[in-house]
Amino acid sequence: MRNLTFLFIFVTLSVSGENFNIKMVNTDSSGQIMVFDPPFLRVNVGDTVTFIPSDALHNSKSVLNLIPSTAAPWEGAMDEKITVEFNVEGIYVYQCTPHIALGMIGVIQVGNPVNLPEINENISSLESLIAINKERVKTYLSKIN
Repeated sequence: MRNLTFLFIFVTLSVSGENFNIKMVNTDSSGQIMVFDPPFLRVNVGDTVTFIPSDALHNSKSVLNLIPSTAAPWEGAMDEKITVEFNVEGIYVYQCTPHIALGMIGVIQVGNPVNLPEINENISSLESLIAINKERVKTYLSKIN
């Protein structure tokens, strides 16, 4: 019986994914305004990411056509701490809705970037919404491998 308990605990621990935190902040430690910290994250399938409203008036929302086609979209409420589980491999682009014009976006790579061609094809719709800090889109996407 003790061996079965050990086996169950071992299997449970090896199957559950890791959790990562992304802060939603007005200013990060480098002086960048309206950012997710970190703005780019690489995780494995099955991992979770918790978006933490470190400053007020932020949310996290996946961007239409900029996540894998079979992945579930998400949209946190304003000032809501939200945890998202990533079960589909690919690239996920997300935004802070009230601060999209200021370039408050982020990118999560889950496993291999299998949907990168679709991201590159559809990214201009997001870029058109950003008034300042447009370079963030290309900077974050350049970290994908």
